Amino acid sequence: MTAPDRRFDLLAFDWDGTLFDSTVAITRSIQQAVLDVGGQRPSDEQAAYVIGMALGPALAHAAPDVPREKHAELSNRYRYHYLKLQAQVTLFAGIEPLLHELRGRGHYLAVATGKSRVGLNSALEQAQLGSVFDATRTADETAGKPHPLMLQELMAELDVPPERVLMIGDTTHDLLMARNAGCASVGVSYGAHNAAAFAQCAPLFTADTVPQLRDWLLMQG
Repeated sequence: MTAPDRRFDLLAFDWDGTLFDSTVAITRSIQQAVLDVGGQRPSDEQAAYVIGMALGPALAHAAPDVPREKHAELSNRYRYHYLKLQAQVTLFAGIEPLLHELRGRGHYLAVATGKSRVGLNSALEQAQLGSVFDATRTADETAGKPHPLMLQELMAELDVPPERVLMIGDTTHDLLMARNAGCASVGVSYGAHNAAAFAQCAPLFTADTVPQLRDWLLMQG
């Protein structure tokens, strides 16, 4: 699979906020779920910060005043609210042709997401992208971000070494996972976290738009 004129063989994408324009829907669902169980409504910034993490830890972080015995109810309320909004959520403009272009250039494509397996499968079906990706990992079947296991499993499955892997994500959780796995990363600032937050993670590039992401990726060979 390795091509001498190509910098990266495996491109691993986060889903929410990177490929799928779901940041607002997730943020609103978190806020409403917290209110449903009697917690204090997290701010937009607090709710968006946890996007990309596994659901349980994400909700616990966003709602520190909600007692542990209510965490299961909190998760159920989040799922209820998000499912009501999911049909309105779409891929970011330009993402679908970009993925097909990258696949046509011979890259392995993968998804590394904080979603559940059920949630990712539903989103892939909605976006009609199931056949585009060579491998996927979700937070309920491996360690959640920023632990490197998700990326390590993808690398093992596709037999690609860390130096040939690029992680693309919209949160510091994504970029820290890449660093922990010994992989390079690119941040996108059109999702949950802004570009200033990425500095600590030292991404190779930060894209403010999908066209900027496309142009940078295609320059890598």
